[in-house]
Amino acid sequence: MNQIPGLYITDSEDKGRGVFTSIDIALDDVIEVCPIIKISKAELPIIHKTVLHDYYFLWGENMDECAIALGFGSLYNHEVHSNANFILDLENDTIDIVAIRDISAGEEITLNYHGEPGDEEPLWF
Repeated sequence: MNQIPGLYITDSEDKGRGVFTSIDIALDDVIEVCPIIKISKAELPIIHKTVLHDYYFLWGENMDECAIALGFGSLYNHEVHSNANFILDLENDTIDIVAIRDISAGEEITLNYHGEPGDEEPLWF
């Protein structure tokens, strides 16, 4: 796992725990490179019956597998107009978290779970 210094987990208003930064982060900075635990297509239905349902990313060439991001990767909260984005690196089996705008110290780092910042589609849970 590779992450910038200053990331921490604390309570996020109305969202449970979230990932925050104690330092300023600039646009395009790589915040974290998260190794993943890959879960096969056959095992995906099992995830829906567990608490991990709310923490996985769709994965694979056909997006028919899933992955659990290690590090802080599965703890970033959803925001329609997020300040970071995730990149699925299928070749290296990582999920990279990248700033899509400047993020101030003390601010929560958020992702749009649909993969496109600004996508207002309702969440599945």
